[in-house]
Amino acid sequence: MGIIAAYMVPHPPLIIPAVGKGGEKEIVETTNAYDRVGQEIAKTAPDTIVILSPHSVMYGDYFHISPGEGATGNFGRFGAPQESFSETYDTEFVSLLHGLLACDGFPAGTLGEREKELDHGTMVPLYFIRKYYKGGKIVRIGLSGLPLSDHYKLGTYIKETAENLERNTVIVASGDLSHKLKDYGPYGFDPAGPVYDEKIMEAAAKSDFGGMLEFDGSLLDKAAECGHRSFCIMAGTFDGLDVKSEVLSHQDVTGVGYGICIFRPGGKNGQRCFLKALADKVSSADASAYVKLARATIERFVRTGKTPRFPEDIPEILKNELPPEAVSSRAGAFVSVHKNGMLRGCIGTIAPVQECIAEEIISNAVSAVSRDPRFDKVREDELDLLEINVDILGEPEDIDGPDKLDVKRYGVIVTCGYKRGLLLPDLEGVDTVEDQIDIARRKGGISPEDNYSLQRFEVVRYK
Repeated sequence: MGIIAAYMVPHPPLIIPAVGKGGEKEIVETTNAYDRVGQEIAKTAPDTIVILSPHSVMYGDYFHISPGEGATGNFGRFGAPQESFSETYDTEFVSLLHGLLACDGFPAGTLGEREKELDHGTMVPLYFIRKYYKGGKIVRIGLSGLPLSDHYKLGTYIKETAENLERNTVIVASGDLSHKLKDYGPYGFDPAGPVYDEKIMEAAAKSDFGGMLEFDGSLLDKAAECGHRSFCIMAGTFDGLDVKSEVLSHQDVTGVGYGICIFRPGGKNGQRCFLKALADKVSSADASAYVKLARATIERFVRTGKTPRFPEDIPEILKNELPPEAVSSRAGAFVSVHKNGMLRGCIGTIAPVQECIAEEIISNAVSAVSRDPRFDKVREDELDLLEINVDILGEPEDIDGPDKLDVKRYGVIVTCGYKRGLLLPDLEGVDTVEDQIDIARRKGGISPEDNYSLQRFEVVRYK
């Protein structure tokens, strides 16, 4: 017992006849595939139906699991209040899942419920499930703004819960594909739309869950998809298992992609532990001595709460790799931490405050994973997935205008009195000098009307 099947499904309210009022005929292929999903679930008669919905409660740094005994909902906001649901939650499943998550300090749980009523990302799948199967309690889980690897990790906890309770459990990964497939669609067209749909349907057909974790964030944003994180949680529920997939349909006639697939577990397969594979990929990358110093610092601090002292707490082999200027010179330094391509922490110093570059890196590495106000502290289970950069700053020089800047080569410091904002060079998404100055200015709390001065600096970036 455990996860017996999973379903990748869309959630267009249009597909409900009382909502579509004939418009649902445009996506009859999707409707027929959805009926097949409902019939398949009825045959397996699961005890628990876990529904992953992009339209449930969502936080940037936390996965919300719906609490309580159950919830109701209807399609009133879509003009069909008569289509209603009253669902019972699997409280035992939620309780055990919550306990596993809390034990590991994973950012998920039942806190922070804002909307108790069922959302349409949950109700559209339920419409087809309840058409054929009235049994099974549900578990409703929202997505988050955390990296894709955290979504996959959440799936592994769901898998563990189902196995511990010996529950026959199905996963319903609710989510539309790209919303930018056609000029006439509600969100217009972007070339990334068809690219995303082709890539995700290919990954689904091959059960390429490792590939799902490595989708580029800019592609996801440009394609305006809403289901990818649902699919990654679903993928995690099959961690370490062979998976047989069956693609039932893929339509894009409304300008929004609707894909339906069935996934069934097979035997154990150690080659399909994709978090481990991702960690191995990160750790196998060549790294400079400065990055190795930052990583060693971060791992020691996160695991023990202790900041290593230099040089006595640094392994001899690493000390021997450091260049002479690491000890003999002083400079400002930034330590940036990413996870699955998403920023996880970044702290630095414009001018040196420590006795040498090595100590500057150690101090800022600790701050990057524990004191960046934009993020929670880095957890021990994240360490293997972190990508770390170290930037060593050159001396700032005064400049008399933006024409002396180059976003690829120079960082900028904007100063007005005691206010100061800095932005590093060559950052993704910062393509113009105007953007660079504006971001740095806002970081320093400096308004456009203020009389501010500019400085530029070069950096040496270590990866």
